[in-house]
Amino acid sequence: MVLLYSSNHKIYSLSEAVSTYVHSGDHLAFGGFTTGRKPLAAVCEILRQGQTDLIGEGGPAGSDWDMLIGAGRVKAYINCYTANPRFSNVSRRFRAAIQEGSILFEDYSQDAQMTMFHAAAMGLPYVPVRMMLGSGMEKEWGLSEKERERIDKLPNQKFLIQQNPFNPEEKLLLLPVPRLDTAIIHVQIASPDGTCRLLSDPFQDVDLAFAAKNTIVTCEELVSNEWIRREPEKNTIPGITVSAVVHLPYGGHPSQVYGYYDYDKEFYLEYDRAGKSDEAFQQFLKEWVYGVKNHAEYLEKLGVNRLLNLKNVPGYEFHVSDETIAEEESK
Repeated sequence: MVLLYSSNHKIYSLSEAVSTYVHSGDHLAFGGFTTGRKPLAAVCEILRQGQTDLIGEGGPAGSDWDMLIGAGRVKAYINCYTANPRFSNVSRRFRAAIQEGSILFEDYSQDAQMTMFHAAAMGLPYVPVRMMLGSGMEKEWGLSEKERERIDKLPNQKFLIQQNPFNPEEKLLLLPVPRLDTAIIHVQIASPDGTCRLLSDPFQDVDLAFAAKNTIVTCEELVSNEWIRREPEKNTIPGITVSAVVHLPYGGHPSQVYGYYDYDKEFYLEYDRAGKSDEAFQQFLKEWVYGVKNHAEYLEKLGVNRLLNLKNVPGYEFHVSDETIAEEESK
């Protein structure tokens, strides 16, 4: 159910935001970085609703795209890095899909993919770069031209190589620009008109918001439009780029959200164990995704004590025990 909507009020429930702006076959991108500020509650809602045949623009991904790939919801995946650092160097269901050949996959360097997002935000049709030239990524194509031609939301080529028109002796690599249907970004603070405040590294998120046709923002705190305008220099994503705002405390769990909570180590360890086989992974999804009706039930299943033990401590900006604080202050 849509709670409010106008140019100044874009507040949706999570279910309504996902059903409105995410469709089977869409080209999607998620904000955050590996285990940091990932929109994982929204990913779980996509899984529950059943959207499939997705085109994934991974960027520095983690369990967000790994879950969708493991559930068989991704047709093609463009990525530079997919891992849960400290827990898995390469996300397990993503790696299994590559090894089994069950997913179409293209690989770019991280700097190349971030540049592609920035070019998309600027409305450019392509972007000339020097990066990747001379590397294996120049020679190896994950997706052939024939495979690309069958997917209308992907460019027909990984890149083109041409001479620099201003310096014919120089060779440049022309990167295509993603045409995103929807971006989903988890932020610390947002207002009803879609203005967002990121309190940590924005990663590629500002570019994604500008690049996508639609952007869903989930937030830890929902504040008034008047309040967020008091210090405009602290705001990061303008409301004009946002289609839906969902107030969703702990919407990034189990990833960490700077200033609010640390990542859930035990949950990531459980996820990593489950990823070692398809059978165990499907059981994990049954318990933690399909076995709960919504994000509220998910939080209830986690329990209050577990969530409180992840809360950041001011001055430390991550979770520490009372005993550790006392020890530090006594020095």
